[in-house]
Amino acid sequence: MDANDILDYCLSKKGVSESFPFNEETLVMKVGTKMFLLMSLEKQPLTINVKTDPEWSLELRERHSQITGAYHMNKTHWNSVSVDGLKRDLILSLIEQSYDLVYKSLTKKMREEISQLKS
Repeated sequence: MDANDILDYCLSKKGVSESFPFNEETLVMKVGTKMFLLMSLEKQPLTINVKTDPEWSLELRERHSQITGAYHMNKTHWNSVSVDGLKRDLILSLIEQSYDLVYKSLTKKMREEISQLKS
């Protein structure tokens, strides 16, 4: 997968926006007002940070050398994922779980507003 594939997948989800709040290199994807994915557009190989269930994080880190605790983030909940060599389905599952975890943490009002949006 490349950066455009990841961007397109993220933007296909309800309530998602993109921004560059930290610098011109780090693309941040949010659902509502909360981050669920960060992507370094300059770093090679392409790397994303995603929120992951802590138990699954441990398993992922043991199985895949491309997945590590996310730099400058809570390593219990966030992983850095170098997409090179990983199957597309796994990358999409990681993005999906990150979106879902963050979506569930939004206020009820915000979740209701997002659920009313057209896909």
